[in-house]
Amino acid sequence: MDNDYYKVLGVSRDASPEDIKKAYKKLAARYHPDVNPDDKSAKEKFQKVQAAYDVLSDPEKRERYDRYGSAFESMGGGPGGSWQTYSTGPGGSFEGADFSEIFGSGGFGGIDLESLFGGAVGGRGRHRPRKGRGRDVQAELTIDFQTAVLGGMREIRLPSPDGKPQEVSVTIPAGIEPEQKIRLKGLGAPGVGGGPRGDLFITVHVTPHPSYHREGRDLYVTLPVTIGEAVLGSTIDLPTPHGTISLKVPPHSSSGKQLRVRGFGVRPAKGPRGDLFVILSIVVPTQLDDESRRLIEQFESRNRLNPRSQLSW
Repeated sequence: MDNDYYKVLGVSRDASPEDIKKAYKKLAARYHPDVNPDDKSAKEKFQKVQAAYDVLSDPEKRERYDRYGSAFESMGGGPGGSWQTYSTGPGGSFEGADFSEIFGSGGFGGIDLESLFGGAVGGRGRHRPRKGRGRDVQAELTIDFQTAVLGGMREIRLPSPDGKPQEVSVTIPAGIEPEQKIRLKGLGAPGVGGGPRGDLFITVHVTPHPSYHREGRDLYVTLPVTIGEAVLGSTIDLPTPHGTISLKVPPHSSSGKQLRVRGFGVRPAKGPRGDLFVILSIVVPTQLDDESRRLIEQFESRNRLNPRSQLSW
């Protein structure tokens, strides 16, 4: 993949934030390692897409990138240098983080505090550096669809100057949206001159569910039914995020019929609950014996129907 962030996402340099987000979601879904377990290059591609989105979705970073190109992180970053974004997998670990590269052995990113603040730290007749808040840190965390809907706890590993990763418990609120950020105060970069630490912002990615999909607070699922269940009506046990329910399929139901179960969608801590929408899909046998075929032909002759009567060009 190209190193130009715009080319990585496949957008023009004047792309809108919505275009950038749309391109990111498409590529993230394509290259996510969980979706491509047998593709060894998927992880690297996903990380490049993630890094490009982290920069181009942030107006300040994008402006510096457009101005300075790949060297933007070392230009105009201000005190403390710049933090890199490290993608994580389901376990939530940073990869490749080297604090000696970020902070340097004698300060923040090799920046000379004496020249930066107009005087050395301490000493007679010299000025102490002003207090400054530490930079915010960006991290990535991938969770499953069920956790995004119901909430839960996840662990994320943060690098530290002594080389020992710090384990941090992250509370995932029920109903969190894909690409939503969680803010953990005081877990960012250390401050300057005794100033407060920055914050940790965790962008949450959500893996798809094999059966359910989500639109806002509503959940959607396609329910396979037999011809008999659809024609005669039936009661079917349906697993949902909030337990198994008995769903009544009304008689004379066709494929595509949508049933609504109120309150069984996403249930956030604040605000109204979403609904569950069930779309019926009639499944027919792949093989028929002669008697079954005869009965179906008899059924068709006794129940004349033209399902395409309204079809026109």
